[in-house]
Amino acid sequence: MRAPYGQDKTGRRLKFIAMELGAAAHMGHGRRQRGAGREVAGLGRLRRVALVAALVALIPAAFSYLGTINGPSNSSVGIRTVEWLRDHGAAGLVAQVESVYYSLTAPSKGGPTLHALPRIGYGTTGAGRTGAGQQNALAEYRPSRVTPVLQPALPGEGVWHATRPGLESAPPVLVTTYRDQPEYPRVLAGLAWINTKRTRVSLTPGRLEPAVSIPRGSMDVPAAQRTGLLATFNSGFKLSDSRGGFVLNGRTYAKMQDGQGTLVGYNDGHVDVVNWGYGSAAPASVSFARQNLPLIVNEGRPNTNLENGEWGATVGNAILVWRSGVGVDSHGNLIFAAGEEQSAESLARALVHAGAVRAMELDINSYWVSFITYGSSGAEGAKNLLPSMSRSSGRYLEPDDRDFFAVYSR
Repeated sequence: MRAPYGQDKTGRRLKFIAMELGAAAHMGHGRRQRGAGREVAGLGRLRRVALVAALVALIPAAFSYLGTINGPSNSSVGIRTVEWLRDHGAAGLVAQVESVYYSLTAPSKGGPTLHALPRIGYGTTGAGRTGAGQQNALAEYRPSRVTPVLQPALPGEGVWHATRPGLESAPPVLVTTYRDQPEYPRVLAGLAWINTKRTRVSLTPGRLEPAVSIPRGSMDVPAAQRTGLLATFNSGFKLSDSRGGFVLNGRTYAKMQDGQGTLVGYNDGHVDVVNWGYGSAAPASVSFARQNLPLIVNEGRPNTNLENGEWGATVGNAILVWRSGVGVDSHGNLIFAAGEEQSAESLARALVHAGAVRAMELDINSYWVSFITYGSSGAEGAKNLLPSMSRSSGRYLEPDDRDFFAVYSR
């Protein structure tokens, strides 16, 4: 049956409206799909642009790192990588990793003690001369035995030894070892005493340190000077960490800082460890000077501020690591101390125990601590003060990355 004309017309209109709405809905859906596609494509382009920008930004860093790794150096690739990271914004991260590592590997208190000390030096002080020659030699000051702090003492503990045969009765350099921390009975400290009346001390720039414009010379012990070479030892922190000064051949290359511990060599040949107070430029009487943080010992007593973080640079004071330091006794002679598992406070105590009235910390961490003696003329018979020192005893007979001190006979 056919619908009336009015109803049929109304139905056709409703159908037409429905078709139009469907078409509009389909068109809107298409637009949304195309808009979403454009948004996805836009995000993809943004990510690609960001990736390219990041890669472009990394190009100078990559060239810098490759230049560091491929440049001349006597340091391992791992050490150069760590130093590069420190110098390029990751010092805090490196310090945190080191602190965690040293905390996890720190020795436990107590436990078994050592049963023997490493063999060092030749003979003992006072031997090797007879008659008037021996009497004259013995008339010179030399340090007494370092009193052991753990009992029973091990054979030879704290006994000074000459560093080459034939020099026992008038030794320019003496060495000894002793267990310096009762709470860690397996920890050993090495000590060296340097007679400043019989020796001459020099400061030599390294390849990379000090990081200032300076005549660097051979960056090792020159071959022509090795005949009288007695010992070499490490210097201080990088200048960027110590924020101290550097003087060589009477010229100030990095501004001196008042209040910093300073190993000073004077034009008349004597040396001293002082609390610097002469301003930013060294006086005319100074031949060389190397600064490294405030003194850790003054007036024969450890610095009362050793518990703050100033003497750690990257790992803090209390962390037990390889540390080194140098001081002066009441007779004007130098005393060097070094050992693994040392805090800034234990290092200061060891220097005081050995007779230092003023002392400063030098470099820390196993890779940078060295004290090397030479058993015969021409830098022959090179030997580390402690067998556990990681660097080769030939370290300063080739160009080194860091500045160092050399001790020659007068």
